[in-house]
Amino acid sequence: MSAIRLSVENLLSPVETAFTEALADHLRATTGQGPSPAEVRSWRNSLPVLAHDLAEAGLGEITLLAEYKLPLTSRRADVVLAGVHPETGADSYVVVELKQWTQAELSELGDHLVLTGGREVLHPAEQVRRYGEYLVDFLDVLTPESVATAAYLHNAMDFDVADLAGEVFTGSRREEFRAFLRTRLAPAPGETAADRLLGSHVAPSRQLMAHAAKEIREREQFTLLDEQQIAFELVVRAVDTDEKRAVVVTGGPGSGKSVIALSLLGELFRQGRTTLHATGSQSFTETMRRYPAKGSSRIKNLFVYFNSLTDAKPDALDVLICDEAHRIRETSSHRFTPAAKRTGRPQLDELLSAARVPVFLLDEHQVVRPGELGTVQAIEAFAKSKGYAVSHVSLDEQFRCGGSRHYERWVLDLMGLSGDGPSPWAGDPDFEVRLAGSPEELEAILQAKPGTARMTAGYCWPWSDPRADLTLVDDVVIGDWARPWNVKKDRAVGDAPPSMLWATEPAGFGQVGCVYTAQGFEYDWAGVILGPDLTVENDVLTTRRAANRDPAFKSTKTVPDAEFDQLVRNVYKVLLTRGMRGTVIFATDPAVRELLEGLMP
Repeated sequence: MSAIRLSVENLLSPVETAFTEALADHLRATTGQGPSPAEVRSWRNSLPVLAHDLAEAGLGEITLLAEYKLPLTSRRADVVLAGVHPETGADSYVVVELKQWTQAELSELGDHLVLTGGREVLHPAEQVRRYGEYLVDFLDVLTPESVATAAYLHNAMDFDVADLAGEVFTGSRREEFRAFLRTRLAPAPGETAADRLLGSHVAPSRQLMAHAAKEIREREQFTLLDEQQIAFELVVRAVDTDEKRAVVVTGGPGSGKSVIALSLLGELFRQGRTTLHATGSQSFTETMRRYPAKGSSRIKNLFVYFNSLTDAKPDALDVLICDEAHRIRETSSHRFTPAAKRTGRPQLDELLSAARVPVFLLDEHQVVRPGELGTVQAIEAFAKSKGYAVSHVSLDEQFRCGGSRHYERWVLDLMGLSGDGPSPWAGDPDFEVRLAGSPEELEAILQAKPGTARMTAGYCWPWSDPRADLTLVDDVVIGDWARPWNVKKDRAVGDAPPSMLWATEPAGFGQVGCVYTAQGFEYDWAGVILGPDLTVENDVLTTRRAANRDPAFKSTKTVPDAEFDQLVRNVYKVLLTRGMRGTVIFATDPAVRELLEGLMP
C-alpha cells in the first residue's frame, strides 16, 4: 500500500517544511502530480494539530500513515494511525479525516450531505466511515474490530457545526477526541502494526463476498444456455484445482458475456472465492456499479478498472473477470503516470498475473481505439508463454442481436470484416432492419418504437463543451437537423445524463452517442448515422480519414492509414450491433445510401 510514514516527533519539529516536502515528494512519486497549494496548507495546518493531540494523549509513539492510498482506487485517506489496542494488545488502527472547516450544516438535498463553503459534500463522518469499511473489505490483516474512524474539524467550534457536532470531533471537543484515541491506541510503538498494514494482501474479504453473493445472486437469476453454461463451469471447476488457467470467452453482441460474468460473480462470492470484475471502460464499469451493485456502496467496490491491478501481487485473487477484454491496452500507463511507475509492463501480464484463474470476455471486432490489444491470439500467446493453461469457449452459435446471427454476418460483410463483400439483406422475421431517408426520419422511427432506443453516429462532427448555462451544443448537424453528442463527462448537464449512463437512462434519447459510450451496451432499437468518413469505391465501403474527427485517430504516425481503416470499420460494426430488436440506418454519403438501397430492396 502507498503512504508516507510520519511520527509525532516529525510533525512537531520546528522545521515545519520537512514533512510537507516529504508528502509532496510522495504524492509526485505515486500520482505523477504535485500537491495543490490548498493541500499543502491543509498538511501544515492540520497534521501538527493532530500530532499535538496525540502527544497530549500520551500517544507519541504511534505511527502516522499520511495520504494513505486505498487499495484499487485513487482515493486517499488523510491519516491512518497505527498502533496497539490498549485492552487486547492486537494491532489497532484509526482512520482520521481532517477538515479545516470553520462552519458547516446538514444539507436538505441528501441524508449524508453537508453544506459548507456554498457547496454540498459528503458528511465527513460518513466519508471516513466508508474509508474504514472499504479497508476492512479489501485488506486481509484487518477486521471490523481492528479499525475505528474519526472526523476531526479542529478549527471549528461546536456552535459553528451544531448540526454535525454529535458525529464529529471539533476544537471544542478536543479532550473528547484525545479520550477516544486512548480507547483505541495504547502508549506503545506503532511501527509493527504499520508494517503489517502496508504489507497486507489485497483481496475482497469473506464478509464482503457473502454480502455481494446475497445481493447479486439472489437479486438476479440468470439462465445460462449451452456454451454460456460451459464457460461458467470451466471457471468454477478451474478454481477448485491448483492449476493456473486462463479462460477466454468470445462472442458477439447479445451473446451473454456479461450474463456469464454476473453469474460467476454471484456463485464465486457464495463459495467465498476472492473475485473482482474489471473492465477498461468507464461507461461499462459505472453502469455495473449502478445496476448489479445498486443499493450497496460496498459491492460497487468489486467493480474496478484494468489499470487498478498494477500493484496486485501474483495470484492475489482466485478469479479476475475481465469483461470487455477487447479494451485491454498495451500498458496501464497514461499521461499522468509518474515516470518512476512507467515500468513498461504489459497490461495483459498484470491481468494474467493477478488471479489464479483470469477470465477474459471479449469480441474481437470491438477493438475501436489505437493501442487496444484484446484479441484471442494475443491473450492465448501471452498466457502460454508464461506456462499457463488456456481454455477458449466461443459463444458464436449463441443468440445475438435479438436472435439474428444472420444480421451480424450481414454487418460483418458490409463493413468488410468477414473477408466477403457486401451481401443483400434477405430479412429476418425476428429482427427489423430499415433505411431512413433523413436523420429526421430515423429519429421519428425510433420515437415510435416500443422499448428503449438510442441514436449513434461515427465521430465525424466536432464535440463541444457544454455552454455556461448548462445546455449542450447541437454539434451533429445534417442539413436542417441538429442534435448534441452525449455528455462528455461523468456529470449530468441539465436533463442529459452523464456519459456513462447515456445508454441506460431514458433521458439519453435525444443526444447522439459515440462508440465510446455505446460500446458494451444494448438497447431495443439502434439508430445509426453512417458519417462522411464512409464512402463507396468499386461497390464496397471505404474509409475517408479527412472526414473523421476522433482525436485518437489524428496522428498518422501513431495510427497508420491501414490501422485507421480497420478501427473505423470496427466502430461502425459496434454501433450497428447495439440493437436487440432492430436497427435503423441513415448514411450521410449519397453513394453509401445508394449502396444500401441496392442491398435492401
